[in-house]
Amino acid sequence: MKAKDLTLISLFASLTSIGAFISIPLGPVPLTLQTLFVLVSGYVLGARKAALSQLIYISLGLIGLPIFAGFSGGIQSIVKPSFGFLIGFVAGAYTVGTLSRRAKGFFSYLAACSAGTLVIYLFGLPYMAFILNYVMDSGLSLEKILSIGVIAFIPGDLIKLIIAAYLGKRLNISVLSSDRDLS
Repeated sequence: MKAKDLTLISLFASLTSIGAFISIPLGPVPLTLQTLFVLVSGYVLGARKAALSQLIYISLGLIGLPIFAGFSGGIQSIVKPSFGFLIGFVAGAYTVGTLSRRAKGFFSYLAACSAGTLVIYLFGLPYMAFILNYVMDSGLSLEKILSIGVIAFIPGDLIKLIIAAYLGKRLNISVLSSDRDLS
């Protein structure tokens, strides 16, 4: 792997960390800027490298660096309701990287972002429901899980999707990372 690749992978792991600190508490899962950087990493790095940047971010948090939302970190983070969304970052970044390979205009970037966000939710919501209902014994209904895990985030996610799609189009990926992986 080239020094440029390592630098960009590290940069996006760092940006995701910084995004965790810009947080609005909305219940068991805070609204952060992390997903913006996850989505943009897919555009800039391509599928595999973007996923790697998110794996590095999660690994650093799990070894104890306080880089998760709420300045938290450590192995105990696995039992937090929000941890499934972090796992989803890996798959979401990969999805955006894969779908954006052929993106030409704003709406194709927006579609890639939307798919990446959906993938993050597909990992995060079931995990959150499991932790809240079976580990914490909260007994929440599906409606309540969707309310606290999706509905509250829709306005912020829409803004992040538009910003990420704009950046994807604007960054001229061929200049930033001409050798993006094609997987």
